[in-house]
Amino acid sequence: MRRSIIGARVIDPASGLDQITDLYIEAGKIISIGAAPTGFSAIESYQAQGLVAAPGLVDINVALREPGYSHKGNITSETRAAAAGGVTSLCCPPNTKPVIDTSAITKLILDRAREVGNCKVFPIGALSKDLKGEQLAELITLRDAGCIAFGGGLENFCSTRTLRYALEYAATFDLTVILHSQDRDLAEGGLAHEGTVASFLGLPGIPETAETVALTRNLLLVEQSGVRAHFSQLTSARGVALIAQAQACGLPVTADVALYQLILTDEALINFSSLYYVQPPLRTSADRDELRAAVKSGVVSAISSHHQPHERDAKLAPFGATEPGISSVELLLPLALTLVKEGLLDLPTLLARLSTGPAEALRLPAGKLTIGSAADLVLFDPTSFTVAGRRWLSSGTNCPFISHNLPATVRCTLVDGQISYQT
Repeated sequence: MRRSIIGARVIDPASGLDQITDLYIEAGKIISIGAAPTGFSAIESYQAQGLVAAPGLVDINVALREPGYSHKGNITSETRAAAAGGVTSLCCPPNTKPVIDTSAITKLILDRAREVGNCKVFPIGALSKDLKGEQLAELITLRDAGCIAFGGGLENFCSTRTLRYALEYAATFDLTVILHSQDRDLAEGGLAHEGTVASFLGLPGIPETAETVALTRNLLLVEQSGVRAHFSQLTSARGVALIAQAQACGLPVTADVALYQLILTDEALINFSSLYYVQPPLRTSADRDELRAAVKSGVVSAISSHHQPHERDAKLAPFGATEPGISSVELLLPLALTLVKEGLLDLPTLLARLSTGPAEALRLPAGKLTIGSAADLVLFDPTSFTVAGRRWLSSGTNCPFISHNLPATVRCTLVDGQISYQT
């Protein structure tokens, strides 16, 4: 279909474009920016004056819960929620049931995502069989089936030697590995950041060293193996400093942070609300400030939702017996824009961390608005606001931001030039 988007402020962090102009789309691709191509006649024209047109957001950690956890969500519900948050491309972690360690499960997810069509889905394969950290998964088979990177979440390898061999094998084939750095022994039994809040509430703590000890080990193994590594879910100031140091030394490492870590601190736990229970935990305001600074400087090049939808009962037990995680992909763009409203980031930088940065980190064909690229984009109104939860599409309502007034409203999300969400 031929479409035109007229009069939007077009921001493309990849090329540095930021101007009020027009976009022309044909056969799912952007064919012109500015002047209409000769003989072009739009079947549908979108009058976008006052709106911002940006690359569709790229969220590199969205739990779709399918297969295996249909009581928490599924590909249909969670990709629909993602589109409402401005997301056009997402990566799903391997901790499904069964886990993503076979080509059959990979293809099942890809086929379901294509059938639904709300956004593009890129599976992350399990680095070890059944995520047990004992034997290497069949990485090449998984790559050929469609996995774009490999990881294990917070599940650690049983031995550092085995992890080393896994990274060396991945490096041999130029595969990207995603590492979540939390030492199992130091974090065992912990529910909150080890500090004054946890002490006051009587909650067992997870020390900052749970991250930094694991992170230091993993960076040394990355240096030894030469693997391309992405460090996910950073939470601490010292963790950010270690990543910055590694990048300065030329290591091929990138990093992301969960959006809620840029907004919340461990003080949110003061009333024992399980909606704020996440793993790794919320840390101090000083840690949050350093995470924000790292996002601004580009040391942390990606912001993601780390969306984990849960059924209602999962958050109703006493704090320590509930399941960790926040359902937030549906609010990714409006919630992220609070960082612009508070003067912490300018709009082009924020959009870069939500699109270009994550796409480059995992080498995805996404995150840009250039001639010839896929017409994956989001149109939003920066002068309006969103009442979180008024129209909720995710199966998981475990979100502490519901009922908040958030800056901006997603008006339209397009995937390959087709509307996947519109208000």
